[in-house]
Parts: sequence; C-alpha cells; structure tokens
Amino acid sequence: MFAAPVREVLPRILAGDIIANHAAYNVRLTREAAKDVKKLSPRLRRKLREILTSDIATDPMAGKKLVGDLQGFYSVRLTRKDRIVYSVDQATRTVFVHRARTHYAE
Repeated sequence: MFAAPVREVLPRILAGDIIANHAAYNVRLTREAAKDVKKLSPRLRRKLREILTSDIATDPMAGKKLVGDLQGFYSVRLTRKDRIVYSVDQATRTVFVHRARTHYAE
C-alpha cells in the first residue's frame, strides 16, 4: 500500500491514499472526499491537512458524534459551512474521511 508524507499527498490527493501514518491513527480519504479536497482553496487544503494530522489522527473520537442516518460517523468543522465527516475503524486504527466539504445547499 502506498504511504507518503502529508505534504506530498494532499496536493495530488488520491482516494485511498494514507494521509497521516505517523500518528496514533492512519487517515485515508474515500473517492468522494478526494473530490471534495480538489474543490477546496489552497488555504482550506492547508487547514484540512492540519486538522487531519494534528487533531483527527491523534484523537479521532474528539469529533462530534453524528446521529440518525449518519450514526457511527464523526464530524469536525472545517469552515462555517464545511465539515469533515469521517468514520473510525478501531481494529486497524484507521480513520476514513468520507466528506471534506459542505453538507448545506450551495
């Protein structure tokens, strides 16, 4: 499996790539999240990288637990309207980022 440092992966993000493997949890993006990242501004990509590597990869349970149809997922705010939605696989210590953009009408 491909594993590259964060500074190399986010500019050319590929679904399934490992974003952070030096922390307590590996962070991987789904295809949908990779598409979301491509639509973000460079400033928001840097902010996303910081959140993924320093917050989510070290303590993924710190995010807001979602309910209803999204039960089992967590959310962290990226901007006022954008959220990072992810799930955690405790067995493999992997965080799967499912969305990295808005869930509100655009």
